Amino acid sequence: MKVTKFGGSSLANAFQIQKVCSIVLSDPDRRVVVVSAPGKRTKEDIKVTDLLIDVAKSRIAGADYKTPLSAVIARFEEITSELKIQSVLPEVISAVTEVVEAEIHDSVLYLDSVKAMGEDSSARVVAAYLNSTGHKAEYCNPKECGLFLEHNDIGKAVILEESYDNLSGLVKDSDTIYVFPGFYGYTKQGQIITFSRGGSDITGSILAGAIKAEVYENWTDVDSVYAVNPSLVNNPFPIREITYDEMRELAYAGFTVLHEDALFPVYVRGIPINIKNTNNPSAKGTWIVSKRTHYDSLVTGIAGEKGFCAVTVSKYLMNQQVGFLWNVMRIFMEEGISVEHIPSGIDTVSIIVRKKYFTPEKQEVICNRILKELNATDIKVERDLAIVMIVGEAMANSVGIMARAASALSNAGINLRIVNQGASEISMMFGVAESYCSYAVKVLYKELFRY
Repeated sequence: MKVTKFGGSSLANAFQIQKVCSIVLSDPDRRVVVVSAPGKRTKEDIKVTDLLIDVAKSRIAGADYKTPLSAVIARFEEITSELKIQSVLPEVISAVTEVVEAEIHDSVLYLDSVKAMGEDSSARVVAAYLNSTGHKAEYCNPKECGLFLEHNDIGKAVILEESYDNLSGLVKDSDTIYVFPGFYGYTKQGQIITFSRGGSDITGSILAGAIKAEVYENWTDVDSVYAVNPSLVNNPFPIREITYDEMRELAYAGFTVLHEDALFPVYVRGIPINIKNTNNPSAKGTWIVSKRTHYDSLVTGIAGEKGFCAVTVSKYLMNQQVGFLWNVMRIFMEEGISVEHIPSGIDTVSIIVRKKYFTPEKQEVICNRILKELNATDIKVERDLAIVMIVGEAMANSVGIMARAASALSNAGINLRIVNQGASEISMMFGVAESYCSYAVKVLYKELFRY
């Protein structure tokens, strides 16, 4: 069996939904379909998820929420009318309205519930359309199927292990296509919670792992994963094959074609992912695998992500003080801040963290604790940093990549705030000012791919 996930651009309107269903029906192994909320129909359009966020925020604020709600309903009225499945519309409207008009006990959880209705409605529509074409399809409610989530220490939705057993029996009928809404699940108490944006990728991966799928197909709007963001360079190098580890590094650093958390459920089970294009289904796409069979280039990909801070702690003879680094990490842990990277010297260590979590308030508390509790000599905080990653398994057996990269950035006038190589030797990380993020990626691509 195959699990197939379709993104928002693939489900933006009735014509796209017809394409999706045609792809699903072209292969009898495509038994489980995961859908996102309808995306933009045009460049100026608004995604259904964003409309729903507006609905929720308006109701929380006590403002007019019915105008954005009517825009959501209008999108599904248009889709169901063009697909000639108007009979499912009352079901969609009822489900959305019930969640939108529910009593608000917690504004964050309420927002999650409303956001999830884009995917939920999309699943109902796709199942109804497949049935209208004479094929058996079933809408799957995540709660009834047993997809249970919880929030971890930093508020991130994570799956409860029991969910895999619950979902393993999802496919009960060999003639039925099961349509599952992505992006959300339920707590054991029955409350909807969502993954971060792009979380339908995670749902697809979870289902692929649960049913032990042969392949997890992730359908989007590009022919393949590219070595660099296509918006930054013309005709970027296409990646035909990439490992889970390489993809994890690139997704972490800003590759948006696949959510970074979507890799683990299939990685541990050895299930390959095939990234394919809904608008060009004959293209081979990109395969994400455990072990590569060939290398098309020395470097696999280059990516950049903004929104980091560097906290550099200095103390003379730090290297001789047993447990100093552990105590620094303990302070960050106790303050609820996840550490991303730890480049270090003899008497200094830099703690790289996400700016959105390391607020000015947290910065003051943590820096004061390190100074007082650990007698640090000095602490320097650099905000507004970007992380640029060069990733490639073939780099481990080559010489000079770091020198070429650093030289190219230097010649381009880009000051390096941080330089770090991953222990696995498949990645190199450079810290630069946020304003140089895209420029640094383009400079490195030009140097390492010689376009």
